[in-house]
Amino acid sequence: MKDTVKIFKALGDPSRIRIMKMLEEGKLCVCEITAVLDLAPSTVSKHLSLLRDAGLILDEKNGKWVDYFLNEKSDNEIVRDLLKMIKTTDNNDKTIKDDTERLKDSSRFIICDISTT
Repeated sequence: MKDTVKIFKALGDPSRIRIMKMLEEGKLCVCEITAVLDLAPSTVSKHLSLLRDAGLILDEKNGKWVDYFLNEKSDNEIVRDLLKMIKTTDNNDKTIKDDTERLKDSSRFIICDISTT
């Protein structure tokens, strides 16, 4: 039951739900999520840590970045079911729609001012 409580607590914050919805679009780094949420990087990192500790997301090193993504192949049935449910909810919410639009204009190469060449 302890793991189940951790999962639901992790989803108990609007910013973390917004992060989950953004990750539906694919892998994202902290700077891209920070740009959309307009929160401090440390705050975003804390949100990501809670989601990761609950088993809802995973991360992997990708060059200079750490990419975060949904844990769709989790061994935990509750996690898999919740991810499916989250994908079908809040899609018409104004904040979620705005986040999706802002995400389209967010590039780690521009945000972090790193040359791609």
